[in-house]
Amino acid sequence: MIFTKITIPKNDKRSLETINEHYKIEKELASKLLNSNQKERQYLYSSVYDELFRKVPQHPQLTRKSSPEATAWVVTQRMQFLRPFLKADRTFLEVGPGDCSLSIEVANYVKQVYAVDVSNEITKNIVFPKNVQFILSDGRNLPVPNNSVDIAYSHQLMEHLHPDDAIEQLQNIYTALAPNGIYICITPNRLSGPHDISRYFDEIATGFHLKEYTVTELYSLFRQSGFSQVSWVKSKGKINLTIPLNWVTIGWLKVIEGLLSRLPYVWRKKIASTPMLFRGMTIVGVK
Repeated sequence: MIFTKITIPKNDKRSLETINEHYKIEKELASKLLNSNQKERQYLYSSVYDELFRKVPQHPQLTRKSSPEATAWVVTQRMQFLRPFLKADRTFLEVGPGDCSLSIEVANYVKQVYAVDVSNEITKNIVFPKNVQFILSDGRNLPVPNNSVDIAYSHQLMEHLHPDDAIEQLQNIYTALAPNGIYICITPNRLSGPHDISRYFDEIATGFHLKEYTVTELYSLFRQSGFSQVSWVKSKGKINLTIPLNWVTIGWLKVIEGLLSRLPYVWRKKIASTPMLFRGMTIVGVK
């Protein structure tokens, strides 16, 4: 029996035994991914996620799908940020769309939506609008036309990639973008983590968050992938503060992130979890 080290929040209605079982299954499957080679991962992403959802029927992504209220709340929150970018003549790409509820909502405002995921287990029985195309991927490649996407978007996706695949997927997103297209990448920050199921047990992510990043690490990956401009956006309600990332801001962030990373786990997590610091990251890259 595995026991948690962190209090289970009130909004997680699962029993301790259910969480323990989820942790055990996800950690075992994550180990398969981490220890695989690139050729094996062409098929492994899809198989391990399908297996996880079959073996963990109370997984939050599945239970949220059965709750229209929870789904509507999530979509409303994400649309609040996305709405200014959406125009009738634009093409939108969501990488890792989960139950595709956001992609379906975005379809009301744009010309074309591509929803690309490694598993279709959650999307079974969904009837998509005519301008939404669901596409299965191997986790790295994006089977969409080059230079065709105006807005690419992912929410809680980057951390699920094998570290060796992250730069390749970013390069493929860059290739899919039209000139001046943007990629909005929302991912948890390692300093306030872990953020997957292992948050109840470990001090670093050991579940399907194969690598959680810092702002400076993501900035480096975006620049390596060819993005001409990279910004960090901090949001509170309808207010969005855009911080351009350049040699000055990155220099300061390296110092701050370095100091936080040296703190004991409890203090590092508490300080970094402050909403205007590092609880989550929204990184926006411009082609």
